[in-house]
Amino acid sequence: RILENVSFTVSDGELLALVGPNGAGKSTLLRAMAGMRPLEAGSIAVGGRAVQSLAGRERGRVVALIEADGPLPDRMTVADVVAGGRLPYRPWWRWSSTSEDRRAVDAAIGLTEIAALRDRPFAELSSGERQRVWIALAVAQDARVLLLDEPTSHLDIRHTFEMLTLVRRLVAGGKAAVVVLHDLNVAAAFADRVALLGSRTLLACDTPARVYDEALLGRVYG
Repeated sequence: RILENVSFTVSDGELLALVGPNGAGKSTLLRAMAGMRPLEAGSIAVGGRAVQSLAGRERGRVVALIEADGPLPDRMTVADVVAGGRLPYRPWWRWSSTSEDRRAVDAAIGLTEIAALRDRPFAELSSGERQRVWIALAVAQDARVLLLDEPTSHLDIRHTFEMLTLVRRLVAGGKAAVVVLHDLNVAAAFADRVALLGSRTLLACDTPARVYDEALLGRVYG
């Protein structure tokens, strides 16, 4: 088992930072929350509905998972990648976009301030630019819950601040966000609560001031 005895809730309008040492199970937990990893026991629900029971397209309308090193789309422009967030809203036989899809993509590109990259090949972008495009995809997907796995891993200080400020804006609009972060200072600055994983379980889930106990952090991080 990778994790056991993990239990917490995340409310609409809340940003929860998921922290812990390498190998603690943060990414695994995020993928389980997205319905992409089977559970040996227990359940994960959004709005009272078990995530695992939702069909893929329906699940895509309520949960968006963005991973740090996602697949590299071949021969796709930035706009094409962002438009991928609209797939849960289309029947499988329709690949053409609707006016609603185009409005959602335009709004996501504008909100994430990547208009200058719109027509560039995604494969030619820097790692930091790709991170912003992935976030734009999540915005276009318009899911209720955002699961972001190390969204600041390739960003400098300024772009880290801009990225998490954007996530906070999305949360202020009513979404729930769970964000894997390695920098405890950044987590304290942006998160409403911090969930600390270690020793194959959830050790604490509370405000940063309460989780950041010297003895507890010393034990977890050595």
